[in-house]
Amino acid sequence: MTYVYAAMWFVVGFLLIFRMAKENRIFYLAGAFFLLLGGWWLADALLPVNLFAGGYGWVLRGLTAAALVFVCTAFFRENRKSKEEANQAKKKE
Repeated sequence: MTYVYAAMWFVVGFLLIFRMAKENRIFYLAGAFFLLLGGWWLADALLPVNLFAGGYGWVLRGLTAAALVFVCTAFFRENRKSKEEANQAKKKE
């Protein structure tokens, strides 16, 4: 089952990078994060070390939290920017 998760993360990462990056550059970071997750799950399946426990688990949690904060910040900035543009367009009409 671990291999399925690894493959799923790789597919999501590549889709974000190659399909969605045209929309916004933030998808490069999001795609890279999912590629990292795919590598993490694959390494956990192949190595005898449990990469989800102990210090390795905390590293993954820290990377996940940092990526989440960065992507959420970019989302809210983009959302605010699009609302302001919509309001400007309404005022011009």
